Amino acid sequence: MRNLRLLRTLEFRDIPAAGKPQCFSLRTEQGTVLIGSDHGLIEVDPVTREVKNEIPLVAEGFLPEDGSGRVVGVQDLLDQESVCVATASGDVLLCNLGTHQLECVGSVASGISVMSWSPDQELVLLVTGQQTLIMMTKDFEPILEQQIHQDDFGEGKFITVGWGRKETQFHGSEGRQAAFQMQMPHSALPWDDHSPQVTWRGDGQFFAVSVVCPETGARKVRVWNRELALQSTSEPVAGLGPALAWRPSGSLIASTQDKPNQQDVVFFEKNGLLHGHFTLPFLKDEVKVNALLWNADSSVLAVWLEDLQREEDATRKTYVQLWTVGNYHWYLKQNLHFSACGENKPVSLMWDLVTPFRLHVLCQGWHYLCCDWHWTTDRSSGDSPRALANVAVIDGHRVLVTVFRQTVVPPPLCTYRLLLPQPVNQVMFSAHPQGSNDLALLDASNQISIYKCGNLSAFIVLLMSFIYFNVSNRIQFENIEDQEVNPLKLCLLTWIQEGVFLAVSHSPCSPQSTLHHLTVAPSEMDGEQGQLSVSSSVTMDGVIISLCYNSKTKSVALQLADGQIFKYFWESPSLAAEPWKNPEGVPIRFPYPCVQTELTMIAGEECVLGLTDRCRFFINDIEVASNITSFAVSDEFLLLTTHSHTCQCLYLRDASFKTLQAGLSSSSLSNEETLRKVERGSRIVTVVPQDTKLILQMPRGNLEVVHHRALVLAQIRKWLDKLMFKEAFECMRKLRINLNLLHDHNPQVFLENVETFVKQLDSVNYINLFFTELKEEDVTKTMYPPPGNSSVQLPRDPDGKNVDLICDTLRAAMESINPHKYCLSILTAHVKKTTPELEAVLQKVHELQASAPSVPEAVSAEEALRYLLLLVDVHELYDHSLGTYDFDLVLMVAEKSQKDPKEYLPFLNTLKKMETNYQRFTIDKYLKRYEKAIGHLSKCGPEYFPECLNLIKDKNLYNEALKLYPSGSPQYKEISVAYGEHLLQRQHPEAAGLVLARCGAYERALEAFLAGGSWQQALCMAAQLNFTKDQLAGLGRTLAGKLLEQRRHGDAATVLEQYAQDYEEAVLLLLDGAAWEEALRMVYKYNRLDIIETNIKPSILEAQKNYMAFLDSQTATFSRHKRRLSVVRELKEQAQQVNLDDEGLHGQESDLFSETSSVMTASDVSGRYSHSNSRISARSSKNRRKAERKKHSLKEGSPLEEQALLEALKEVVQSIEKLKDEMYHILKVLFLFAFDEQAKELQKAFEDALQLIEKSLPEIWTVTHQQNSATPVLGPNSTANSIMASYQQQKTPAPVLDAELFMPPKINKRTQWKLSLLE
Repeated sequence: MRNLRLLRTLEFRDIPAAGKPQCFSLRTEQGTVLIGSDHGLIEVDPVTREVKNEIPLVAEGFLPEDGSGRVVGVQDLLDQESVCVATASGDVLLCNLGTHQLECVGSVASGISVMSWSPDQELVLLVTGQQTLIMMTKDFEPILEQQIHQDDFGEGKFITVGWGRKETQFHGSEGRQAAFQMQMPHSALPWDDHSPQVTWRGDGQFFAVSVVCPETGARKVRVWNRELALQSTSEPVAGLGPALAWRPSGSLIASTQDKPNQQDVVFFEKNGLLHGHFTLPFLKDEVKVNALLWNADSSVLAVWLEDLQREEDATRKTYVQLWTVGNYHWYLKQNLHFSACGENKPVSLMWDLVTPFRLHVLCQGWHYLCCDWHWTTDRSSGDSPRALANVAVIDGHRVLVTVFRQTVVPPPLCTYRLLLPQPVNQVMFSAHPQGSNDLALLDASNQISIYKCGNLSAFIVLLMSFIYFNVSNRIQFENIEDQEVNPLKLCLLTWIQEGVFLAVSHSPCSPQSTLHHLTVAPSEMDGEQGQLSVSSSVTMDGVIISLCYNSKTKSVALQLADGQIFKYFWESPSLAAEPWKNPEGVPIRFPYPCVQTELTMIAGEECVLGLTDRCRFFINDIEVASNITSFAVSDEFLLLTTHSHTCQCLYLRDASFKTLQAGLSSSSLSNEETLRKVERGSRIVTVVPQDTKLILQMPRGNLEVVHHRALVLAQIRKWLDKLMFKEAFECMRKLRINLNLLHDHNPQVFLENVETFVKQLDSVNYINLFFTELKEEDVTKTMYPPPGNSSVQLPRDPDGKNVDLICDTLRAAMESINPHKYCLSILTAHVKKTTPELEAVLQKVHELQASAPSVPEAVSAEEALRYLLLLVDVHELYDHSLGTYDFDLVLMVAEKSQKDPKEYLPFLNTLKKMETNYQRFTIDKYLKRYEKAIGHLSKCGPEYFPECLNLIKDKNLYNEALKLYPSGSPQYKEISVAYGEHLLQRQHPEAAGLVLARCGAYERALEAFLAGGSWQQALCMAAQLNFTKDQLAGLGRTLAGKLLEQRRHGDAATVLEQYAQDYEEAVLLLLDGAAWEEALRMVYKYNRLDIIETNIKPSILEAQKNYMAFLDSQTATFSRHKRRLSVVRELKEQAQQVNLDDEGLHGQESDLFSETSSVMTASDVSGRYSHSNSRISARSSKNRRKAERKKHSLKEGSPLEEQALLEALKEVVQSIEKLKDEMYHILKVLFLFAFDEQAKELQKAFEDALQLIEKSLPEIWTVTHQQNSATPVLGPNSTANSIMASYQQQKTPAPVLDAELFMPPKINKRTQWKLSLLE
């Protein structure tokens, strides 16, 4: 659904040359044009408008002086840096334009009709006056000569076995004699000049020749290969014209055919059979086709036609029409009207060999015209809901308009057609927001027709009722001759405001452009044509190739051919144009000319978007992608299709150039909202505003409607902001968007407007569907995050989403609106809660059964129960109905289930015979509701207590059971004793003792406290049991033994002293526990000073020796591990450097770092080997513990030796740090007993150990190794070596807990341990 829009025209009028031009060729590299005339050859530069070279052929004798000579072909030879010229007299000339040397490389006595070079310029074909073909090499060495008229069909002759012969067919009313009628030959057309035509296939392997057969007088097309072997001959075609063009893609050969009532362009296959046609918009014998020309990419067919002389005073014209095909329909896209006589008559046409949509025209009066087109999609640009998303397609006199808001039909079908008297060249829609559905048409006679859109409501009744013809406006030019020379005087016509147009014209004599303001002057009388006058004009240096307008900002951006962007102030009286500048104030310039430009707002700044014909996409002058095939701006989104067959939708409001560039350059995006796959070759046609439809066109021409996730979510959010819940719900339901978004988009607003939600949906099924999709997850944080960096933060519940609150709020709203109508939805609200309220649901069903409402909208109990069975498992529903103790409800549910009555009826009958409490106990036990069960059983009487106690023991319901009986009852005590026994079995002796003591079982409580070492509670129990003094002494010694096992020397000494009256044993225990000062206190309390000499002093000296030995051992271990750690790190760094220099790639990370270096040490190899052959697995906890112990080995060369050394060093530091309190106490008693030397020695040793540790900490736990324990350092400033060096520290996979080894241990310097008296 694309049209050809004119980009620019280049003219060179009145070329200073003698004679009449006859043909021309292009020099692509030099950008010049070679023109052959009846006087010679000239080379002109159309850009600078000057003649570069002139080679006269008359003076050399190759052309006659009377002007009757004719140049039949001109070809620029790139390899030979020369030009080949063929004359009708038979000379083949080679001209060197640099030296002006002229050489005759061959001559044909009979003359030359056609000279045609192959596309690869390896072969040249000559058609002689004797109707022969001469094939030569590029060095003009003859290969072969053949007669052009052949009796044979060719090498591709069809093989037939006689089936389907004409003689065997049924001929209807013509009778059998029709089978033997001879087909009369058709002569050539009257205006046919009988000259042969030659065309090559794009790859140069075949060429076709159209020539008039001398025997029949009819034209035939023959296909030959490069070896000049005939391949096929066309079938007889009546009225076949001389024009011939082989499509470069190689599929079809185009020609023309005159039929009784029309004239067609027909297509031949390589085998000579017809394959398709289209009809030219002329009557029979009205025009003749001079030539057909395919452009370089086979997408456009140019048809050169000329009026036939019918009346002497009639004005004859020449037409150049551009045809394209889509979805098997041929469209007439452009019409160029020239004069058929005089200086403005075209004498030759040619498509550019490099630029596909550039057409070169040479006129008889030495006028050269070059036109550039590009593909464009003419679509309306409104963003309001009234905008119809129109797309117009030009098809000659008709304009096919499709209204995509209402219907999607594949081309060439459309919503409606507009028929005009002249062929249309350009379509434009109004840029005014209120009139975006209005369109204007510029036809081949430079006349504008305006169509306006009427009442939208009439569209549904009768589409054409709101389209009406308003006024036709003919543009008045100051110089009428301009239009005659250049039929495409105006280009880039843009409708910016009601009655105001902007248009561009290019200067015919200089590289300048004029920007015209066109205003409509309406006619005073209805039915008369209005006049479009040029109200003002602005001339700019440079060639304007694009013009875009932003209706929101009323900005106009102009692009020049060199990429400069200008901002045109069309509303200003001065009509100035200034360079467009970016936010930094730097003028913007596209690096390459863009064929499609648009204005849009990005992050609050107005930017120019541009797309080149090479799929390079620019925002301002920044190239953000190089694989974009089409783009469109819709509201706040930029939509693009790419060569990777994806469609991206980017949010523009909060985006920046960097984020857009990153989003487009990323090969795989995690957010599926912005990216979706599309069919190969898809292009954007339009986006329906305020809707979710995105229209794509496939390469063949058919359409596809997709609902891009980003557009869908944006539109849903807008509907929800406007409280249009029904539109949002229906869209989400149709496009499978999670319905949780209805609430999660703005929870507070939703909960405040639940009644509006219910009333708008007005459907029980819709509301039930919403309930069934509810979940605790906030979909705005997981599935559908807001686009871009949205600054709008909606209020949310800090505790997260609450499904129960939604269900309760909706249920309350439905009950207030119409509880009978929404009965099923109310039941769903109960069921969907986090803990389904099945009892409440069953109760409502039971109420419906008991008293059915008489309201028409009410639901019966049977229907409600049938619906419930869809939501809840029938067995679960049966159990819950049984839990209501209502047997009528149980029977109702059981009847709807698949249960066998023989199963549940005896069970229900048994229950009915029981006492009420025991009946409910049995039901609760059956349903495994044991807490309720023991509650009911406790009410049945003391005779059922043993059964109750057994259930309590089986299900561990002690806490619940204790609440059922008074604290003084025997049942309470029996349950407490059982509870205590249970806690003892679970190894909770203290808790067991408390429970037993509470119920008065003191003996059992004493045993429990004794087992747990709770000596205070145990002695309290002894007091409760009235123990004698001897019993207390024995209990004290027992308790002291227990406490000693638990290393509680102080508590054991207290028990022995106070209850066993054995202070000597207590002192010994205190000395074992290093409680020197407490031992001294007890010695002086009992006045046993002899113990000081016998026990205390020897113990203190022994402890001092042990501390010295421990410090020596720990210091030596610390120094040894520290030295080894430095060696390990040095070896590792050396191995890193060696392997990085060699760029070797080893280790198990080779898949991740395939192009960078890796580090492999001997320990790495052994580590990998040992792990790969280890039998350590997670089969048992024993194996896991064993593997954990072996993980960090201090063996030299082990894979984790560094971690093992760090772990050992850390243990040494922590063990010494723990000695500070003990050190302070022993130093005090050493000083007290005058052991100064031993005290100073110990204090000095401990101080040296601490200083060694403090000095070594920065060397062992360096900052570098702490950083390397984290992830590898990545970023824009990283190199391959730095990444690998950082990554090597993590080479061996380690658990997360190992990261703590790389952190230095904490040392508390505030702890006071040193005794100042010793200094």
